[in-house]
Amino acid sequence: MTRTTVRIAMNGVTGRMGYRQHLVRSILALREQGGLDLGDGTLIWPEPVLVGRSERKLRALAERHGLERWSTDLDAVLADDGIDIYFDAQVTAAREEAVQKAIAAGKHLYVEKPTASDLEGALKLARLAQDAGVKHGVVQDKLFLPGLRKLRRLVEGGFFGRILSVRGEFGYWVFEGDWQRAQRPSWNYRAEDGGGIAADMFPHWEYLLHELFGPVRTVQAHITTHIPRRWDESGTPYDATADDAAYGIFELAGGIVAQINSSWAVRVHRDELVEFQVDGTEGSAVAGLRGCRVQHRAGTPKPVWNPDIPATEPFRDQWQEVPDNAEFDNGFKAQWELFLRHVVRDEPWSWDLAAGARGVQLAELGLRSSQEGRRLDVPELNR
Repeated sequence: MTRTTVRIAMNGVTGRMGYRQHLVRSILALREQGGLDLGDGTLIWPEPVLVGRSERKLRALAERHGLERWSTDLDAVLADDGIDIYFDAQVTAAREEAVQKAIAAGKHLYVEKPTASDLEGALKLARLAQDAGVKHGVVQDKLFLPGLRKLRRLVEGGFFGRILSVRGEFGYWVFEGDWQRAQRPSWNYRAEDGGGIAADMFPHWEYLLHELFGPVRTVQAHITTHIPRRWDESGTPYDATADDAAYGIFELAGGIVAQINSSWAVRVHRDELVEFQVDGTEGSAVAGLRGCRVQHRAGTPKPVWNPDIPATEPFRDQWQEVPDNAEFDNGFKAQWELFLRHVVRDEPWSWDLAAGARGVQLAELGLRSSQEGRRLDVPELNR
């Protein structure tokens, strides 16, 4: 077995997502399984180098997981010829500058979204990476979730016939932080720090809709701040200057209409924190993070509207669960594996910085649509 070591500068792993999903459940999980076996006698061994601003937090993480290398000096890490990949999971406001430095240093790139604070910055990063000849990828984890992979299977198998509409519900109640601590960082609710649910979630909806159903052609959105006052990690009150709810209607290629609600001010009355219902001429499906249920045309009941008597139809029982038919690994880890194969073997890869720019574009247009109170076209970006 030939072992190929890939050294990854991981910036932002002291944050919730960077630590749990990218470091622990992806890179460290790959190490625990003995590396990534390419099936031909080659083994990719990921070697993380932790990067961040807090020496105390980095040292504690390194000691907890038996890692040798960490640094608060990003420039020094990027100057190291032994570093192959730069990964960024910082707050959005800090990402663009750091990624530009990594491109200048000739590092391959794998970054969280949104890739930049605005479309101009996102396109600039894509062009710089392309011109530098480095490999680059953007995290698009929801494509690799079990429920959404089952949904893709249904789409590719022609289950729906002609797809008519997509309806999505995402969100949960994020506590204000006064009498119960908030379960999301306070920067998410400050526009000056790059916060906002539209900037966070519209990039997700862009790649999901694009990959599963078709490119987004128009957007009409209502974006608002339902909870204007919150309390930060130290218990200090602050004004929530970023939006915490976004209600969007997207028209896709082929006339499919998608309506997706995103909110951090909603209490959950559904089976999963995110669910998508897809309706077509031949059948419908409801997919979440892990589960997916279907109802075929031949098995569709014939309800009759009558508000004067209680409903007798067991509507939820009339749907059929889609079987796994495979073992599903962590979605973040699955995409990390594909990116590592892309870097080492130049295997096909489509989730690059140009794809990430489409997500920033949709968020930007969604915010503008809300401000102007009208539907906007989504022009195709020039790669």
